[in-house]
Amino acid sequence: MPNANVTTGLDAARKQEIKEIVCDILEIDEDEVTGTSLFKEQHDADSLRAIEILAALERTQKVTIDQAELSRMVNLEGVYVVVSEAAQN
Repeated sequence: MPNANVTTGLDAARKQEIKEIVCDILEIDEDEVTGTSLFKEQHDADSLRAIEILAALERTQKVTIDQAELSRMVNLEGVYVVVSEAAQN
C-alpha cells in the first residue's frame, strides 16, 4: 500500500477523507483539528456527534465498527486506528 502509515495501514488519501468527515460532523475547519486534539474536550463534540462520526465512517469506509470502539475514537489518531482495524476484519 503506497504511502501507508505503519501504525494504521491507512494511506494519506484515506486519512484525509476521514479527517474531512470528522471535521464536517464536528463543524470545524480542518486546520483546527490535529491528530491528537480531543474531540469532546477541545472541539465540543457530544455523544450524538460521536455516533454520527461512527455511522459516516461505516458508510464511507465500508467497514463495521462496534459502538464499544467509541471510547477509543477520542481524536483523529484513535479514529484512524479503529478504522484500520475494522478494515482488516
